Amino acid sequence: MGMGKENDGGDFKLVGFSNFVRTNPKSDRFGVRRFHHVEFWCGDATNTARRFSWGLGMPLIAKSNLSTGNLIHASYLLRSGDLQFLFTAPYSPSIAAAAANQTTDCSSAAIPTFDRAAFLSFSTSHGLAVRAIAVEVEDAELAFVTSVAHGAKPSSRPIFLDNRVVIAEVRLYGDVVLRYVSYKSPAVSDEFLPGFEPVAESFPLDFGIRRLDHAVGNVPELGPAVSYVKGFTGFHEFAEFTSEDVGTSESGLNSVVLSNNDETVLIPMNEPVYGTKRKSQIQTYLEHNEGAGVQHLALVSEDIFRTLREMRSRSGVGGFEFMPSPPPTYYKNLRHRAAEVLTEEQMKECQELGILVDRDDQGTLLQIFTKPVGDRPTIFIEIIQRVGCMMKDEEGKLYQKGGCGGFGKGNFSELFKSIEEYEKTLEAKQAAGSATA
Repeated sequence: MGMGKENDGGDFKLVGFSNFVRTNPKSDRFGVRRFHHVEFWCGDATNTARRFSWGLGMPLIAKSNLSTGNLIHASYLLRSGDLQFLFTAPYSPSIAAAAANQTTDCSSAAIPTFDRAAFLSFSTSHGLAVRAIAVEVEDAELAFVTSVAHGAKPSSRPIFLDNRVVIAEVRLYGDVVLRYVSYKSPAVSDEFLPGFEPVAESFPLDFGIRRLDHAVGNVPELGPAVSYVKGFTGFHEFAEFTSEDVGTSESGLNSVVLSNNDETVLIPMNEPVYGTKRKSQIQTYLEHNEGAGVQHLALVSEDIFRTLREMRSRSGVGGFEFMPSPPPTYYKNLRHRAAEVLTEEQMKECQELGILVDRDDQGTLLQIFTKPVGDRPTIFIEIIQRVGCMMKDEEGKLYQKGGCGGFGKGNFSELFKSIEEYEKTLEAKQAAGSATA
């Protein structure tokens, strides 16, 4: 199996899944609490937000647009449990320019880091895509200064919002930024950011999705990207996989998962492998995305069977479609691997819904992947449920260890096969189109 272009970024070297020993050196350079939100840049925020709301069961809970006095951009916030998706699109440049000339305030934008020129370049290059992965930190100003001092490329210096919230941004990979958010005092439960107004809930939606588990990026070269992010965050390596671990006979990838001290923020990164029968599907992503970017977002469900029934019922009516289910032989083999964790009824439901099941030495992972959510074969959504690994914190409250059940190493080949089959259908259509042109 071929390897990536480079695996020598600094002291970085892949050892593979079987040789990797997980340790947590508690090496964060600043206090990191949790994922805060994910921001998508899109051409029309209203319709994109509504599509995700309907398809994922995430109600619209806050807005910043013309009706709230924002003349720069329209932004809509969806929330389900602790998961927050933000969708942002620009308004007319002439309106924004006129507003800037008529006020002493620098901008009416609720997201002060929004930049029209950056948006236009981003949208042209990537289409519908994630612009920002936001994490809540103890002190966003300190996180920014510390990150830049350790090699991070700055994107936006710290900005104070109503003396209550601080946000700052550094480059993560490609045109994606890592956004730091901190609150001067504990945030009100429904508060997002100043400048956003609550939206009266008109249609109750809840498919059981509760939080963001991990946000995966595809990069051209893994070594330099991992060394860069580790260098400015202090995050530790949580897991890694080589092409031998997760590839197929046709293509594969190398992957490293980075994590904060509490293992609540998981940032995997993938690179393509070369010299395989087919071009790696990571390389296909990089070509269609015009470079590095967020490949998929893994969303945790409290009941994956309910979530999938709801999502599949909407697949053909404005929701999200799923990758083809694995063959029946997959589920026959599943009974040997998961009989003591899943009931016969649950395994039957996994087969009916196309859910994949994998295990590590600590717990079990149930997972399924959508097809790409936009026009391009780039970003998609993963729905997961982790089973096991329950621990008690210092206060005696139960919590689940991060990454319980792993990241579907045993299912990578099945996923790749389905992606490759999907790409083959696209290639066949393209070839047919060229022949008749």
